[in-house]
Amino acid sequence: MASDRAVEIENALSSVRDRLRAACVSAGRAEKDVTLLPVTKFFPSSDVAILYRLGCREFGESREQEATVKAQETAEHFADSPAKWHMIGHLQRNKAKSVAKWAYSIHSVDSARLIQALQNAVHRALGEGERSTRLRVLIQVSLDGDVHRAGIERDQLDDLVDLVASSEDLSLAGLMAVPPIEADPDRSFADLADLHRRVLVDHPDAVELSAGMTGDLEAAVRHGSTCVRVGTAILGSRPITSPVESTNHISHN
Repeated sequence: MASDRAVEIENALSSVRDRLRAACVSAGRAEKDVTLLPVTKFFPSSDVAILYRLGCREFGESREQEATVKAQETAEHFADSPAKWHMIGHLQRNKAKSVAKWAYSIHSVDSARLIQALQNAVHRALGEGERSTRLRVLIQVSLDGDVHRAGIERDQLDDLVDLVASSEDLSLAGLMAVPPIEADPDRSFADLADLHRRVLVDHPDAVELSAGMTGDLEAAVRHGSTCVRVGTAILGSRPITSPVESTNHISHN
């Protein structure tokens, strides 16, 4: 018999899949062209295992330490069909060596120095047999130019895109963005789609557009998102601290 938590997650996941399916139909897009990425940050590996049993194979994390633990804890159980781990949160350069061992992709690359750190770390990991493929990189773009928020300013985009594309062990996958607080999602995602089309002119393989979360996934799909990052609608309110630290406190904000 499934646990209460498993039933809860199954029902929530089904609802989100229905939303995504409807959004794709409305936008005239194929559902297979949009990845649903459950964001499992601050939730335990047991929740990841439930999602895996429900057919999910890709997961998003925001903190290197927590993600590293989960990747290690689940690797043995998912050996037949390994999970793909996406780093979607801000990444410090000194964490590149760790992330290079388990990340399928990084959605939040926002500086030349981070790109160089990742290139060095992935090159080393490939040489030491700790990974077998290049690392997929998405450039995070700021849509409002706020220096206090993550993402590069648009006038930096061409240089960073070219830097990733010229890196031996990194693969330019596309772009990522989070709409500014209180901004119109449709306008923000339309802006992002314009930037993406500009990148595709010289880098036609950079087809990924990571955009859309629980509250705005429909708008993101309308404007070409290929990956929606959904946490709360699937797993509920996030714990205040990660399972690496504690699992006793729940936030309802």
